[in-house]
Amino acid sequence: MTPDFYSRLPKAELHLHIEGSLEPELMFALSRRNRIAIPFASVDDIRAAYRFTDLQSFLDIYYAGAAVLQTEEDFHDLAAAYFDRAAADGVVHAEIFFDPQTHTHRGIPMGVVLDGLFAAIEGARSRHGMTVELILSYLRHLDEEDAFATLRAAEPWLDRIVGVGLDSSERGNPPAKFARVFAASRERGLKLCCHAGEEGPPAYIREALDLLAVDRIDHGNRALEDPALVARLARTAMTLTVCPLSNVALRNVDRIEDHPIDRMLDLGLRATVHSDDPAYFGGYIAENYRAVAEARRLSRDAVVTLARNSFLGAFLDDAALADHLARLDRFVAADVAAT
Repeated sequence: MTPDFYSRLPKAELHLHIEGSLEPELMFALSRRNRIAIPFASVDDIRAAYRFTDLQSFLDIYYAGAAVLQTEEDFHDLAAAYFDRAAADGVVHAEIFFDPQTHTHRGIPMGVVLDGLFAAIEGARSRHGMTVELILSYLRHLDEEDAFATLRAAEPWLDRIVGVGLDSSERGNPPAKFARVFAASRERGLKLCCHAGEEGPPAYIREALDLLAVDRIDHGNRALEDPALVARLARTAMTLTVCPLSNVALRNVDRIEDHPIDRMLDLGLRATVHSDDPAYFGGYIAENYRAVAEARRLSRDAVVTLARNSFLGAFLDDAALADHLARLDRFVAADVAAT
């Protein structure tokens, strides 16, 4: 594989928090534009703070950084910058999370957030030919009534939102806490996904499957501790959206050389690779592919399987899925012929 193989490889990004793509330079620029004080004197100071010991230490700075997002223009600029980077990394389909409660709790109207994001999505479609979907994530450290209020507030835009997710602090906030709001979301025609098995135990993955009836598991690494659960996930072809550099940054995996992505594939799991919160974790999607592929000495076929799985796990209709898979097959055929 050539050095640029990972960025040329057509792929889908299914686990990306748009607020987590807020680069220090943009954070600093928006703090000045909106006259929002942040506890950093420079871009270098911000980068120096990106040393995390666990998920919560990351979330503390993640939510502080989001405070600079105030206007429709801010949300547009944030997402547009991500789409430009993603296109350069070979992303042809993106399903991005946004956390409305992070903003509505600061007094930012839902419409301000969504209008900015939708404008950037239209730009990604026109400039890059990218297909894009938006996923509303509930914050699990808040209660279910707050999630219901968020679902009601999003009603006018639900025809432009593909699904809902569940993120934020996993420990002590099991999926079962949100069973009713997930059922209500399903009734509205939304797809369902849930962060589970990142820091939380394998039992949280089971809850997401049994009580939330999710279509996709975000992270899911700790399923490997439960052979029966692994067999179930493999049998049902449940997609796991794995984030290697995030796993290392948040100390869920000690080193990238220890990452279990190849074990997941060997066990028949539909594992995929994504960047999670790339501004904070040191790399966008192509860098995640490159880092884990080189560390685990993945074959070209294994890397292509990760990309293929990303399309198979996406919330695409049959025609769009076929188009993306055909594009991937053409790329692989041309790359093989050239080597």
